[in-house]
Amino acid sequence: MPTLISQPGELLPGELYEDCRFHPCLCIEGNSPEDLDGVYGVSLVDGTPSGCSISNCGIRKLTLQEAVHWKYHGPRDHAVDDHWWERWPQVDATPRE
Repeated sequence: MPTLISQPGELLPGELYEDCRFHPCLCIEGNSPEDLDGVYGVSLVDGTPSGCSISNCGIRKLTLQEAVHWKYHGPRDHAVDDHWWERWPQVDATPRE
């Protein structure tokens, strides 16, 4: 299950998270001295920038497996109006064990 981020410093650059659009994202900045509450990243769905607030957006940290699932099938535990996985069908690149 994704881990809710509630404090600055719980999500660091290089980690994966779910933004307020429910896109899986790669964190590129968080917990900066200028914006302790902000988390900034890039959507793994469409490459758009993501800027969220820890205190207002319900950001959740994702594992690699969760991020891959979100990208190709959407979130497991939320009904989402924007079904990006249907608009941009892609080959599933799930790592094989």
